[in-house]
Amino acid sequence: MFGLGYSKFAPGTLASFATTLFFYILFKIGYLDSRGLYLIYIVIVIFFLGILLIDKCSSYFEEKDAKEIVIDEFVGQNIPLLTLLFIPFNSDTINEYFTILIVLSFVLFRFFDIFKPFPINIIDKKMKNGLGIMLDDLVAGVFSAIIICIISYLCF
Repeated sequence: MFGLGYSKFAPGTLASFATTLFFYILFKIGYLDSRGLYLIYIVIVIFFLGILLIDKCSSYFEEKDAKEIVIDEFVGQNIPLLTLLFIPFNSDTINEYFTILIVLSFVLFRFFDIFKPFPINIIDKKMKNGLGIMLDDLVAGVFSAIIICIISYLCF
């Protein structure tokens, strides 16, 4: 992610924030209105490409899930963000609620990615390869997306 993994301060959080900010900008310029579904295809391709690249480049790092590797945060953070495209909003309130849910998706994803509740912790401990590195963030993103759907259903 353009060198964000080499940040001295919380590279995973920085990558998640950059992903969220990029999504917000796409929303504000209207890109998500007509072409948002293309992002889903891009994230799927990056997921599988990330698995291959992590396996191929893992020998360059001291740890299997090195902090420099943040492509998994990009994919995981996109799961709750892309879920927002499928929530029906009232045209009068979309700007306000959509922005709140974008911020909430960032907070929820970081929570699940950092604290790793079950089964994320099992994936993180047992699968020390490209698939495991990508999958634990994917599951954290799915958990975040589920909560976003519940909140949007109950509140909006």
